Amino acid sequence: MKKIILLSFLFLANNLFGQTFMNLYYKNGNVMIVPIANVDSMYYVVNSSTCPSTLVDIDGNVYNTVVVGSQCWMKENLKTTHFNNGATIASGLTNVQWSSTTSGACTDYNNDTANTSKYGKLYNWYALNDPAGLCPVGWHEPKLTEWNVLIKTIDANADTNCVNCTPSLTAGGDMKEAGILHWLNPNTGATNSSGFTALPGGVRNGSNGYYSQIDNYAYFWSVSPYSTTTTYYFSIRANDAFITNNNVVNNSGFSVRCIKD
Repeated sequence: MKKIILLSFLFLANNLFGQTFMNLYYKNGNVMIVPIANVDSMYYVVNSSTCPSTLVDIDGNVYNTVVVGSQCWMKENLKTTHFNNGATIASGLTNVQWSSTTSGACTDYNNDTANTSKYGKLYNWYALNDPAGLCPVGWHEPKLTEWNVLIKTIDANADTNCVNCTPSLTAGGDMKEAGILHWLNPNTGATNSSGFTALPGGVRNGSNGYYSQIDNYAYFWSVSPYSTTTTYYFSIRANDAFITNNNVVNNSGFSVRCIKD
């Protein structure tokens, strides 16, 4: 079966002698005509020139990037302490303050900066939703649909229409860093074949402010609300290759990966 990779062209379908064809129009003026019956899948690939190898946040932190299908993602968890307008993101909150705030906040796991150097900071959802902008200019906080595109690109059999479920039994393994340098043993199914390099930064609980699950779970925010008080997130864990979506209270502290505009 033939796969067509669409780089930077449009396509139109036509019908000839009872068979449907796909016309691929390249920017250089060339046209390629392919019988639809010969195509088993079709996907876009980002031109690497549109995805810089690194990006810098407002604090001067430098992050590596990765291209996965049509998307350009940060390859590391966000560490910034400022919004894009220069305003400081609230930090150092007590457990009570963390669980009650409705403003953007960030924290080092267990209030230890050594954890941030490895895993990035944990942010509540209000930080992602702040109009001042959390992700660097030219990048944005990923939506639920953008996470689903990522998962579907990695696992063509993923069920990205499901809600509060496990869309893929294998994509988590393809997304998380291999080995046990950061992940708990045995880090089941970890190959990092996607290059996403998910790390287990743990969580700060939104109900009580307690920290847990470092080295065992990677929790990533989407910016897409589930309700007025909860938002979708994705999780990957050490003891299997799953990736799961669910919703959680907005005061929770999760890792953030930015995606290029």
